[in-house]
Parts: sequence; structure tokens; C-alpha cells
Amino acid sequence: MDSSKSNLWSSGLFDCCSDPSSCLLTFFCPCITAGRITEIVSHGVTSCCCAGTIYYLLRVFTYLECFFTCQYRERLRQQYSLAEDPCHDLLVHAFCGSCALCQEYRELKHRGFDMSIGWKKNVERQTRGVVAMAPVVEEGMKR
Repeated sequence: MDSSKSNLWSSGLFDCCSDPSSCLLTFFCPCITAGRITEIVSHGVTSCCCAGTIYYLLRVFTYLECFFTCQYRERLRQQYSLAEDPCHDLLVHAFCGSCALCQEYRELKHRGFDMSIGWKKNVERQTRGVVAMAPVVEEGMKR
């Protein structure tokens, strides 16, 4: 990716406490944070429950969940043309996994997603906000 065309993240990697609720969720239940991010970034292809379970199993049995979560960080960056910052996605998740999850969660919230309702409900909410209006008929010239 050409870094000159990259957008900045809405918050820094270490700004975890700027959103205390997501910080606490990630600290106590990172599988839920990872699941919610995955569901939104995959546009509902992978459910929160499925992704959270995969994350949990990888973390408990191998401690290699970073290989799973870095894929979704990369997809998120590609979807919004975000900079690969401060280093490669795998390294960010390997050494700062909780901070990376918090940053991704904040980024999606900043972009208007309600992380607690999942992809489908977010799409419904966004389409409900668009109201169809009848076309405006312009009147002809009057005297």
C-alpha cells in the first residue's frame, strides 16, 4: 500500500483508555472484542460467536491468536485505507494484541458502527436512516 495515500487511524495504538468501556471489555473478554471486530470487518460472513470461539481456542491452546486477528486488522486497514502503523499487522498483534484490538474497536465505533449489535443490525440501522422522498416537481413559469 502506498503510504502517501493512507488515512490516519482515528486514535493511536496506545490510546486504550480513551474509550474505557472497550478497554475493559478487551482486558476481561478479548474474545468478545475480537468477535465483534471480525463480524463487522467480514461484513457478517463470520459471526461474532464463531470468531470469538476461534480466538478463545487459539489463545488458550496455542497463544497464537495473533495470526487470526492480524488478518482482520489488515482487512480493516484495506477497507478504510488506513496506514500500517506502527509496523506490520502481525507484529502489532503479536506484541500489542490487546492494544490493537482496542484500536480497531475504537476505529469501527468512530466510523459509526454500534459494535454491540453486529453487522446485520448495523446495516438495518443505516438503511433505516435513509428515507425515500418523492421527487420534487418543479412548477412552470408563473406570471
